[in-house]
Amino acid sequence: MTDSNDLLATLAQAERSAELTQARITRQGASDAIQASYHALFDAEEEDFPADERALLAQRISEWHGASALAAHYAARQQRRPATTPRLSAALDHAERLAFKPAEAAPEHLQALQQAGWSPAAIVTLSQLIAFVSFQSRLLYGYRLLAGDAPPAAEPVPAASWRRAPLTHGGRPAPPAFTRQELGWEPWIAAKPLAEFDAAGLALLARFGHTDSDYFRLLARNHPLLEQRTLADRAIFYTSGGLARQDRELAATVASKVNGCIYCASVHARKAAQLSKREEEVQRLLDVAPGGVLSAGQQEAWSAQIEFAAALSATPPRADAEQLATLRRQGLSELALLDLVQSTAFFAWANRLMLTLGEPFEP
Repeated sequence: MTDSNDLLATLAQAERSAELTQARITRQGASDAIQASYHALFDAEEEDFPADERALLAQRISEWHGASALAAHYAARQQRRPATTPRLSAALDHAERLAFKPAEAAPEHLQALQQAGWSPAAIVTLSQLIAFVSFQSRLLYGYRLLAGDAPPAAEPVPAASWRRAPLTHGGRPAPPAFTRQELGWEPWIAAKPLAEFDAAGLALLARFGHTDSDYFRLLARNHPLLEQRTLADRAIFYTSGGLARQDRELAATVASKVNGCIYCASVHARKAAQLSKREEEVQRLLDVAPGGVLSAGQQEAWSAQIEFAAALSATPPRADAEQLATLRRQGLSELALLDLVQSTAFFAWANRLMLTLGEPFEP
């Protein structure tokens, strides 16, 4: 098993590139939070979700995302191979769905997990694991690309489809299309009631301004992981220098279009439009129909970023060396490229949580 305080850098052989190494030092806060999230998920000892089951699931997810080195790492973490039980089979089925077609997740899939013996808290941790390893896989791919790997060119990644039901599971009106309007979000399993939080849990919610959020109170069923995930989010999106904030928000929007996450796209398209003052271009991206080319009609700089972010968001990822070279010719520094990789990859995590655990509604 790889023994490292910086797992992904080790697996990516990031030291091959002095520029990448320096960029990651500049973004040390993100690296620390990503590594701490890994430890929160895989070093935890919980009877209802044993470590060997976690490692087996992570191995399979890594394989589906084409991350062979990461899969080997998780295979080596298994002290013994878990028995194939209905409970584990249900988790593997759910993980495969979220790897390839996350927008197809539905309330009945969580009900199936509960019927197979998964508690609400374990379902949250399972969802975090699936989403986190999806994130790790794209980080690893992106780091290797920045360090000098040269995968072959691939076809452009199209926009995905999304849920079309007119009403949510709870009977609220569902958004019919991608939008920059503010949306609500309803969970499919109960958020943790505030009365059940201890002082540390309440302080965590207050610290990040999420006391009234069903989504964050649901994720708080795994308090240590929520804290590290939130720190990673802040360290990836709210730092100075490197890629402009509006372009990080654009990358989040692109990933959300690839994964079919209307809620995440609404939040980050709104931010991208506000910061860039390019509302027409952002709306054009949102309006791309399923199967359409996401970069169509965009100006050259954004077109290149959109194509790269879409390719990195595919399952498995397929961003290529020519796309990276185009971005470099346009003047993106190594730090900006690292920001683009990390902000895109983060939405492999965020989208899969939003799509797994609930759905958006129109207020």
